[in-house]
Amino acid sequence: MSAPDPATPRVLFVGGLGRSGSTLLELLLAQSADVCAVGEVVHLWERALGADERCGCGERFTACPFWRQVGDQAFGGWAAVDRDDVLALKDRVDRTRHIPRLAKEALPPEQLADVRRYADLYTRIYRAALSVTGARVVVDSSKHASLAFALRWAEGLDLRVLHLVRDSRAVAYSWGKQVRRPEVVDGEDFMPTFSPFEVSKLWTAQNAAFHLLASRAKVLRLRYEDFTADPAGTVRRVRDFAGLPDDPAALRILSGADETGATPEPAAPFRAHSVAGNPLRFSGGPLTVRRDEAWRDRLPRRSRAVVSLATLPLRVRYGYLGQRGSDESVERA
Repeated sequence: MSAPDPATPRVLFVGGLGRSGSTLLELLLAQSADVCAVGEVVHLWERALGADERCGCGERFTACPFWRQVGDQAFGGWAAVDRDDVLALKDRVDRTRHIPRLAKEALPPEQLADVRRYADLYTRIYRAALSVTGARVVVDSSKHASLAFALRWAEGLDLRVLHLVRDSRAVAYSWGKQVRRPEVVDGEDFMPTFSPFEVSKLWTAQNAAFHLLASRAKVLRLRYEDFTADPAGTVRRVRDFAGLPDDPAALRILSGADETGATPEPAAPFRAHSVAGNPLRFSGGPLTVRRDEAWRDRLPRRSRAVVSLATLPLRVRYGYLGQRGSDESVERA
């Protein structure tokens, strides 16, 4: 297997709607030395540079040695980044409403310049992260389809997109819960909540966008339910898609017995310097991968009916047929 070109960073972009297991998968992948997981970089400009929230390592963004080195190599220091300019550029480029334009085969010169300047910011961060860690692949779990579409226009970037999907009813239940954001240091803040109908719209729009992207970039689709049923096989499949060899070390962080029934060695500590994501990244101990099906008993009947109907076409395509509440079926291509 040939070594990656350091001038062309390879990024595994995890896409889909939040609450689909991306943080858990990212933490597993981050256990291998050839993978550098950086969380949801799309939020870096506001939450890290703006609010100085905590990195997944526990330090504030400005105090994290990893992110200091990344900023130095990517931009000559984070102080050199005009955050207001980046946020204005982000608004012109990285919005769901811009996806139809970003999906075109060609862009007008002015728009192309904006998109490539925006994508270059991420490419610099990816390249610096790989340089600092010596890894071969960087994992960005930003999930936003609009960012993935913008990155396809990047110059000198090896983009590989993992489209992660989960049953829309489970996602709707999760987004209805109030979850505290532990990365906030001053005061208290919570992740946003959405109604079942809002989740249905977001779930459909994001997943449909990644279907469109699949005709324009390297995209691998993965169901959350298949991941939780076979975490080891999933990690091997994703690493292969990312151009990496199998690495059993990626599963050291899991709790429980191995395939022989023996008790494994103590789990390795988390190694992901993630700038945003699920609070799971702060737990710091062994992980147990199991399917969360609390929604079956706790999602109200009316909410379940709304989501089931509103998301029916894609649920059928993904194998979530909903017969007697079952999500067990063969995924359809």
